[in-house]
Amino acid sequence: MSDRLDRQMAFLAEADRLKGIERATRVLGGARFENSAEHSWHLALYALTLGDHAPEGVDRDRVIRMLLLHDLVEIDAGDAPIFGSHDASTTAADEEAAARRIFGLLPDDQAAELRMLWEEFEAAESADARFAKALDRFQPPNQNLASDGGSWRDYGVTVETFEARIGPPIARGAPTLWDWLLPRVRAFLSRL
Repeated sequence: MSDRLDRQMAFLAEADRLKGIERATRVLGGARFENSAEHSWHLALYALTLGDHAPEGVDRDRVIRMLLLHDLVEIDAGDAPIFGSHDASTTAADEEAAARRIFGLLPDDQAAELRMLWEEFEAAESADARFAKALDRFQPPNQNLASDGGSWRDYGVTVETFEARIGPPIARGAPTLWDWLLPRVRAFLSRL
């Protein structure tokens, strides 16, 4: 029992490092950049609050669990901003290595369970994962809208770029949220 608890506590201590990973998105009002732990918490709250907009059959509790775990790999791999330039295959390899290390801190049964949820989120093939991925793409634009453009200004984002990079996962996993968001973003970005 002591070894199990030791491993669980080691994982939780390591997870605390997520608080130090800065993202490209600012907190509401734009005063500072959001960290990845704040982002994960906020996404879990999005899932709890917006779960009634999920497609039929989505398990809100599984979505929340995925969202709490999805960015833990950034402890090692860092954040790769959606509008930034980075090599996707290098990022994927870095994240895979991080998942192996970080989830490997846990007892084997928990490591397998949580790693499987992370992999499901990454693959975005199940209805739960598609909704989780949609929320992961839905939250930052709302932060940018509330922060006078935030990272959109930093990266020179256009409506076309936004729709190409952000639209597909939201439209696929949460079409109601996409239909609500798109006109707001178009109106905002057309003024930049």
